[in-house]
Amino acid sequence: MESFFTTSDKIQHIIKSFNLTKTLFVSSIIIGDAHTGKKSLARYLFPNTPLVSGENQKEVQEALEENDELIITNFEKLSNQSSLDFTNKRIIATADYMGNQELIDDLFAFIYMMPSLSERPEDIEYLKNRFIKEACATLMMEEDAIESREIPLDLSKNSKSLKRSVFMHLMQENMEAKDIEGMLYHYLLKHLDGNDGYREYLGLYEKPLIQAGLKKFGSQLQLSQVLGINRNTLRKKIHEHNID
Repeated sequence: MESFFTTSDKIQHIIKSFNLTKTLFVSSIIIGDAHTGKKSLARYLFPNTPLVSGENQKEVQEALEENDELIITNFEKLSNQSSLDFTNKRIIATADYMGNQELIDDLFAFIYMMPSLSERPEDIEYLKNRFIKEACATLMMEEDAIESREIPLDLSKNSKSLKRSVFMHLMQENMEAKDIEGMLYHYLLKHLDGNDGYREYLGLYEKPLIQAGLKKFGSQLQLSQVLGINRNTLRKKIHEHNID
């Protein structure tokens, strides 16, 4: 059975409403940004219900003919919405956006709005810890050594960008020199071009070196001594790389 964690009052309301209407043959749609957990929530509420994607028009039509209860994800991608007949069926749909408001009102008895992850701080913490466990298992790292509070979280694409930011941070924290060299090699192999490549890509090394040094030592004077360069040269490079 699909698991689903949330402390959001809005999502708890959706769950409660679905549970109250499970015995009724009425259709509902959950609308919200991509990667907010709409599909997982539908699967959690209706674990045994067939699921199809609106990306496959033919498959949806066939599933509607064969089933009285159906989950349709990516509903906004269906091009024949106006020809759909949900009479005597329980359809649970998910969509990234509303689309035709009048048509949605005609097809669905209940319309629920899924809040973005940024509106659910406790859910963020739960997902972050889950992704840390997953990343540690995948990357063969010790979870006890992870400073979870230090991980910069990207919520721009909800759970998708959150997971990526956790994985990327843990990978970066545990890279050795040979890993960084390999990463730069493959990046440059793909992008190196033009007539001034040395100057253009030197920043890949200089900028993080200066940023890390300023954070670590907190002083341009001390950093210039550590790097063995003139302080004026350091200031010039800080300006060139737009380092705050």
